[in-house]
Amino acid sequence: MAATGTKSAKYIFVTGGVTSSLGKGIIASSLAKLLQSRGLTVTIQKFDPYINIDPGTLNPYEHGECYVTDDGAETDLDLGHYERFLNRPTSQANNITTGRIYNNVITRERRGDFLGKTVQVVPHITDEIKRNIRLLGDTGEYDVVITEIGGCVGDIESLPFIEAVRQLKFELGENDTLVIHLTLVPYLQSAGELKTKPTQHSVRMLLETGVQPDIIVCRTEHPLPMDIRRKIALFCNVQVNSVIEAIDAETIYDVPLLMRKEKLDQRALYMLDLYNDQDADLDAWKDFLGRLKNPTDTIRIGLVGKYVELKDAYKSIAESFIHAGAQNECKVQLEWIQSETLVDEHHCADVLRHLDGVLVAPGFGERGIEGKINAVRYVREHNIPFLGICLGMQMAVIEYARNVMGLEGAHSTEMEPHTSHPVINMMEEQKKVTDKGGTMRLGAYPCKIKRDTLAHRIYGKTQISERHRHRYEFNSDYIDQFERAGLRPTGINPETGLVEIVEMNNHPWFVGVQFHPELKSTVMNPHPLFVGFVRASLTYAQQKRSSETASSVDAEVSVPAAVD
Repeated sequence: MAATGTKSAKYIFVTGGVTSSLGKGIIASSLAKLLQSRGLTVTIQKFDPYINIDPGTLNPYEHGECYVTDDGAETDLDLGHYERFLNRPTSQANNITTGRIYNNVITRERRGDFLGKTVQVVPHITDEIKRNIRLLGDTGEYDVVITEIGGCVGDIESLPFIEAVRQLKFELGENDTLVIHLTLVPYLQSAGELKTKPTQHSVRMLLETGVQPDIIVCRTEHPLPMDIRRKIALFCNVQVNSVIEAIDAETIYDVPLLMRKEKLDQRALYMLDLYNDQDADLDAWKDFLGRLKNPTDTIRIGLVGKYVELKDAYKSIAESFIHAGAQNECKVQLEWIQSETLVDEHHCADVLRHLDGVLVAPGFGERGIEGKINAVRYVREHNIPFLGICLGMQMAVIEYARNVMGLEGAHSTEMEPHTSHPVINMMEEQKKVTDKGGTMRLGAYPCKIKRDTLAHRIYGKTQISERHRHRYEFNSDYIDQFERAGLRPTGINPETGLVEIVEMNNHPWFVGVQFHPELKSTVMNPHPLFVGFVRASLTYAQQKRSSETASSVDAEVSVPAAVD
């Protein structure tokens, strides 16, 4: 069991080779889940080798979504996996980039902390990396800290991080650190066999930096026979039972069970000299998988966004639908809709009319805006369940102002600075901001929900906290006008009076939120907004099918009988 009192954390490092996108984050999350299910306290951190201070200014096409933590850190999307698997919040300390490391060191150099010494990668940069690696472990809160090193072994950008791992292995001792190396074992169709050479070269490259992997996890499309495992073990200086098969899975949520079958957690505990006699308790996880894989119904939900070509740009939203679908024992088929294609109203109607629900996604800038507004109008007029997130909520406000309230030209000052009706406007404190990175309204903020509203029924409480990432807000000067017109602000920030939630009267399910609910949905705690939205979409789909069946029966009855 975990030690009592102040804990001395053990450190697991996850590196990758051969190619990117092998799933280091999923392997790290799965191992963490297994250790957590044994009663250990675990956290995961991601070290990214790019020079950006954080991913906040990166185009979603470059790096997928920007995940935001409660404390307002803009981070890598892998932190979303960490939270969804562990059901624990992360923080600024869980994601570090090369840019932040160098920025910290240069700031200290400018301050004179190095007393005139020449600042070098070794020891100054590597010392700063090591300090950040140990930041969470030194709190005494965790038994195990798992650190994922981004990129591939051999990348120039990754070298200082690998060097820091080498130093820590030497400094902390044999049983306090563990290196897991994830590689690819490809299957050559023409030869009809798995090839270990890429793994051998990848491990050799890691060895050249002075780091010997303790466990090798092999990503593969086919099972690893024992002779392949022995070969990898022989050439890579590990024991056979330290060669772990990571075969392609039906869903990422299968991976913890696959890793338990491969005894990855047992092997890690043994090599870290951590005594633990508690079996992994994954009953709740299995229940989730059972509902996920055995749905009783299917619905189609349209995700209208401007970055849909790269699905990782909306990773947390897609995962939230998986959680909510399982909760409703329903399969959610997402239809990814590029908002620019909806500018033509007739085409918009053709695309949306067969859907059971529509989510208008977050984003920045004016591209695709009119398509999003058209989508909102169609679902509002045809009583299709609707959820708008951040920019999606703002588009719902603009559409309602234009087409219901008659405020011609209503817009957001983000897209139209001189609009006559700025129903969406920049916050006063944001008008003074010149730097783009890390300056938005970021992190968790409170929201007070009005009683006897749809939002209150969804959450079941009046006080909530949700995460934000935006500069523009609902213009409070228009609150009374919208309320009288039937689009009610039902969630308000108690400290600033800013509108957080709007919902529409006389509509089955129409909700817009300024925050990002997808960032708090986990396997064990699906977000209530997504659960409610999926439930409403399922009800709509069932009613539509019943109506179509009744119409079909009526049509058959009305056909006159043939006359002999």
